[in-house]
Amino acid sequence: MADHETDLLVIGAGIVGLATALEASRHLPGLRILVVEKEDHVAAHQTGHNSGVIHSGIYYNTGSLKARNCVAGAASMKRFCQEHGVPFEECGKLVVATSPDEVPRLEQLHQRGIANGVPGLRMLTREQFREIESHCEGICALHVPTTGIVDYTVVAQKYAELLQQTASEIILNAKVIGLREDGPSNIVETTAGVFGAKYVINCAGLYSDIITRMAGVQTELEIIPFRGEYYEVIPERRQLIKAPIYPVPDPRFPFLGVHFTRRINGSVEAGPNALLALRREGYTGAAVDLSEATETLRFPGFWKMARKYWRKGLEEQYRSWVKAAFVKSLQKMVPELTEADLALGGSGVRAQAVDKHGNLLDDFYFVHSRRMIHVCNVPSPAATASLEIGKEIVDLLTQTFDLAGAVVAS
Repeated sequence: MADHETDLLVIGAGIVGLATALEASRHLPGLRILVVEKEDHVAAHQTGHNSGVIHSGIYYNTGSLKARNCVAGAASMKRFCQEHGVPFEECGKLVVATSPDEVPRLEQLHQRGIANGVPGLRMLTREQFREIESHCEGICALHVPTTGIVDYTVVAQKYAELLQQTASEIILNAKVIGLREDGPSNIVETTAGVFGAKYVINCAGLYSDIITRMAGVQTELEIIPFRGEYYEVIPERRQLIKAPIYPVPDPRFPFLGVHFTRRINGSVEAGPNALLALRREGYTGAAVDLSEATETLRFPGFWKMARKYWRKGLEEQYRSWVKAAFVKSLQKMVPELTEADLALGGSGVRAQAVDKHGNLLDDFYFVHSRRMIHVCNVPSPAATASLEIGKEIVDLLTQTFDLAGAVVAS
């Protein structure tokens, strides 16, 4: 027997879960909506450890969910911030080619950005891009003027505030420990009580695959956590970087390479190293969960992924252990940077879905079962695109299920 009945229950109060609930409250105003979150505050994990970049949409395959939702999402995010007084800055960024073999890939990135509808893109010579970033070096660069910066924790808190102004509720300290169908309802067992919901949306992020399996849905996917380690440029040397500076990405990997990011508070981050985390919420190398690590190591897709990318993995690990190697990567773009200019910074964990063949899922990925939608893969640019992803999920909800009579009688 449920302690509480609702129409729609969203699992996870990260930025995607909150955006989805907010969109549902606007698009389906008759529904009673409940968000459950296992932590004691919203935006506790991926959202709260985000780099804060409002991405433009140049990196993603044309026609993909990422491309479509990122370009629209960047515009939506900026409008939202303007309307609700959330500080942000449209600072632009440079993607810099530092060797001749990167130039054709940079031009491909330029053409992809144009195809995706990213406005204002320009290829710049060394002389031109140094007018923007005078300490930057390279052969040429792609200028992306629509890139921005924001604090996504503040954005998520605003989503939560707006959501609670509706007939919606957020319950914290409510870890999901059971999920099953029960006749016309779904029963969601949590550490804060048992809830009945006609519809459930799983936005559990780093634990989305576990919640999906808990519901009896088999996807042949596993979330493999990757920890991103950052350094921070010391205040006395922040003038070296005015806005984000990125390398040309390696198309074989979903990671963008070590880069510089100026944050909305004025600090400058450098990184990340992308390392396998032995705990889903493992923000330090010492954070190990034997149960979660064993689960990862038992997944056949992990070993197939490891065989494909072991060399890259060792390179990332070496750069984590040896600061000089990390600095050398950054010096390709900003040669004046020294080891003394960098202090240890924060870290984040990316929930990367991997299939049984060892493939890293690149696009957003949703599945549905009877009266449930599972958000199985929403890595970067999920924060940028959160409002548009929320619309995508709510559209899937309304198109997949007959919502007639879904409102619970008061």
